[in-house]
Amino acid sequence: MTPEDTTGDASEYDLPHLVMTYTALNSLSILRDDFSKLDRRGILRFLSACQRKDGSFSALPNGGESDLRMLYCAFVISSMLNDWTGIDVDRAIDYIRQCYSYEGGYGQTPGGEALGGTTYCAVAALHLAPDTQRFPRGSWLTPEERERTIRWLVQNQTHSGGFSGRTNKLADACYCFWCGATLSILGAGDLVDERALVAFLTDCQFKFGGISKAPGERPDPYHTYLSLAVLSIITTSHGDDESWKLPQLDALWNATESTAAWAREHIPAKQGSC
Repeated sequence: MTPEDTTGDASEYDLPHLVMTYTALNSLSILRDDFSKLDRRGILRFLSACQRKDGSFSALPNGGESDLRMLYCAFVISSMLNDWTGIDVDRAIDYIRQCYSYEGGYGQTPGGEALGGTTYCAVAALHLAPDTQRFPRGSWLTPEERERTIRWLVQNQTHSGGFSGRTNKLADACYCFWCGATLSILGAGDLVDERALVAFLTDCQFKFGGISKAPGERPDPYHTYLSLAVLSIITTSHGDDESWKLPQLDALWNATESTAAWAREHIPAKQGSC
């Protein structure tokens, strides 16, 4: 087979995507792939091509969305490979810190409003980051900043028991994960009102199956997954109800602990391999 055969009708838009690369590695880990065919060097080159001058990452090497979501994916991929040589970690941490909001959360880009989802991406990425000369582990978040972030996240749990993604917004099932998982990463998961959270997610269930963004709404896979994911992280006070007991999730990688363990064993390059 020649290179022309493998290229086919590919265009400049048929390029690797950061989110899809992260998703593929996680999915293959769930399926217990041995990753014998994984082009690790190619992934490192791809990560390098996606990093921008400001430290952020674009979804594609030739552009696309550039924000904390893409940066988080780049950090998880580097963590999975156990190889950070494809990115400039210091510049990336500088970018994360520029996204910090006076509220305590992180905006999607510098100067943006604090959002639950991008706060998770920022905090998870910082906890995944390796030591660097400029940023020894733990130096990227001061005690005051950490407390402000925890306070903002806790305040986002509404009277309904669910979490909102922004100040003064309605609760949404997906933000139960984004905010709840972030609190867990910060060591403050015990501040979540667990009974109220479970009650809210129970009310979000649809009569024909699935979980919706809010009670009375239609379900979808996105909100169903993230609802189950937060229940896999937060130790819930569900009494004798076994239906909510789920395998523990690795909050940093957003994968079950067993899948994360498989990935850690099989994705990094073995000595002498590519």
